[in-house]
Amino acid sequence: MENQADIKQHQLKLQSKYKQLIEQAYNMRQTDSALSDIWEYKAIKLLNKLNRLRYLNRDIAKPSF
Repeated sequence: MENQADIKQHQLKLQSKYKQLIEQAYNMRQTDSALSDIWEYKAIKLLNKLNRLRYLNRDIAKPSF
């Protein structure tokens, strides 16, 4: 169960960082499009990690019979 709690905590941390990067990218879109693109790319990479964690968490939550 500890692993599942650790995964969930890591997920929440990544979600917070993802939201922050998306907000920064959106705010910079009009003034510095290159920097906005960089932050959006980093956010997409984080989203990929989040999706992988969701997949792992789904596998852990399933009982294996």
